[in-house]
Amino acid sequence: MAGRSILLASLLASAAPVWAQATVPAPAPDAETGVLADPAPDPELLAPLAPLATFDAQPPAPAEATQRDTERPSAITYALTVEGLDSHGLKDRFKDLSVLKDGEGDRVTGAQIDARIEADTELALRLLRSEGYYAARVDAVSEPVEGAENRVRVVLTATPGTRYRFGRIDIRPAHPRAAAVVDAEFPLSPGDPLVAADVETAEALILLRLPQEGFPFATVGARDVVLDDAAATGDYSAPVATGPLSTFGTVRLSGRRLPFSARHAGNLARFDRGDIYDSRLAEDLRRATVATGLFSGVSVKPVDSGEIAPDGTRVVDVEISGERGPQRQLAASAGYGTGDGLRLEGLWRHRNLFPPEGALTARAVAGTREQRLGTEFRRSNAGQRDRTVLVLAEAANEVRDAYNARTFTLSGRLARESTPIWQKRWTYAAGLEFVASDEVDRSRQLRTGETRIPRRTFLTAAVPLQLGYDRSDSLLDPTRGFRLLGRISPEGTLQSGGFTYVRSQLEGSAYVGLGDSFVLAGRLRGGAIFGAPRGRIAPTRRFYAGGGGSVRGFGYQELGDRDPDGDPLGGRSLAEASVEARYRFGDFGAVAFIDAGQLYTSTLPTFSDMRTGVGIGARYYTGFGPIRVDLARPLARRKGEPQVAVYVSIGQAF
Repeated sequence: MAGRSILLASLLASAAPVWAQATVPAPAPDAETGVLADPAPDPELLAPLAPLATFDAQPPAPAEATQRDTERPSAITYALTVEGLDSHGLKDRFKDLSVLKDGEGDRVTGAQIDARIEADTELALRLLRSEGYYAARVDAVSEPVEGAENRVRVVLTATPGTRYRFGRIDIRPAHPRAAAVVDAEFPLSPGDPLVAADVETAEALILLRLPQEGFPFATVGARDVVLDDAAATGDYSAPVATGPLSTFGTVRLSGRRLPFSARHAGNLARFDRGDIYDSRLAEDLRRATVATGLFSGVSVKPVDSGEIAPDGTRVVDVEISGERGPQRQLAASAGYGTGDGLRLEGLWRHRNLFPPEGALTARAVAGTREQRLGTEFRRSNAGQRDRTVLVLAEAANEVRDAYNARTFTLSGRLARESTPIWQKRWTYAAGLEFVASDEVDRSRQLRTGETRIPRRTFLTAAVPLQLGYDRSDSLLDPTRGFRLLGRISPEGTLQSGGFTYVRSQLEGSAYVGLGDSFVLAGRLRGGAIFGAPRGRIAPTRRFYAGGGGSVRGFGYQELGDRDPDGDPLGGRSLAEASVEARYRFGDFGAVAFIDAGQLYTSTLPTFSDMRTGVGIGARYYTGFGPIRVDLARPLARRKGEPQVAVYVSIGQAF
């Protein structure tokens, strides 16, 4: 009601001057009495009203259009020309944001064009000032296009003027350690162009680097830039509040239905209590927590414990917040391969049946050439990050060209492994393995001349050991560096009175980057079995070569000696070499490669009769590594060998 009163008062006030200008004759007083006489009635007011039928209801004719209205068309089109914004990519940025450019070709009114010109003039000024042109001027005109009806041309001309540069820069924090970081890392200097994006980038860099150097609560306050038009400079200052220098305290856990304790979470950390706080290590802890697969979401933040360390630093705890995710997994896969036939696999896993991170997995495989049933217990991050304890029990039946074996395996292993989150320089694995197998031994048939292929029972105990050294820059897609990997497995069997032998293998690879897109990679692999002839060693324990992870162009386990039926017999030693030229363009890549290798019955490889395969490949680079497809064929192809072999997998070949 109050609003209505105010509006009414405004209307009355605005009408008052009109009323003041009205002319109404004042009544005259009576000459004898001096009393005002009643005014004489208006004869027109006393006249009777005209009949309604005679009332003229025709509306008045509209006023004639003004000359301006007749000259301006109701809808026109326009073309935009931009001048003076070519430097620093401003022309392209302007066109991306311009309302004139966006509506070019549309039929609009003159008022709409005027509004768009005003908006784009302001846009051009903002872009120029963001690059340091604070004295810039932007003019815009619109003019008819000769010979084109209802069409105009809009010309926007920018005059950048003098470019302003940094004068005095004041962003140095009070703490000496923080000041040293800013002095070393702050990318702006007096005399540099006063570019807004550079200022924002520099401040973001400081907010990134200070938490990496012990200041988790550092902030940069509101900036101040004072322009000097005479000198065309700007003095820049911003307050930096670092907070106290901090060290790591303990790891905390918060959330619902947590899958393990804060003590176990501390095993995932790559820092110790008392270390200078580093936000990169806190982020690494978050990623490691996510990698357990036991949380549905994880966040990590520093929390001031209120404790002061003996050296005067503030103790900061790291708090992990999250909620327990799905603990069970059920998966299935199916596939078909030319050499393997049909293969179906099913898997059930409880990721945390035995906390912390004690997973139990049951796995079954049904296929044309492979049947397998087994269970596995895996303790991840066992007392130390990326240290794994693995216990496996499995029964399998495999029908390969090289062997036909029914086996039962019981094994255990302790390993320290590399992961995509933390690629380690040194890795190791040590274990115990017991294998009972019933196998077809085609090599014995060759040795004894038996007409029927015999089956033999092997009882094997092994102590497999592995040591790796990795100086490459990536686990799945290395572009520089090298790797070395050595395996040795002392083994003993109980058949034929019992005997022992040693299986050993050494592999190395190197990577050289040639420019940003080209990588030359090479690999060497050698293996040897000492202490027993091939015929006494179980076929499943011999070396084999050929296939996608060995010598491409040949079938799986295809190289080496064969029996009269053409089936591989395996060997006691092997030699392999590979060279790849990898070229990447965006998310895709192309590869050309040469692989060579051979198996031998001797203890050490003789390097005779080396077989070679050549091929090309394609790569699709994803966030977790490249997907590769390789096509290869053997050189000097022999009867029974493939014309072309195709290999598909995740990660580079080596």
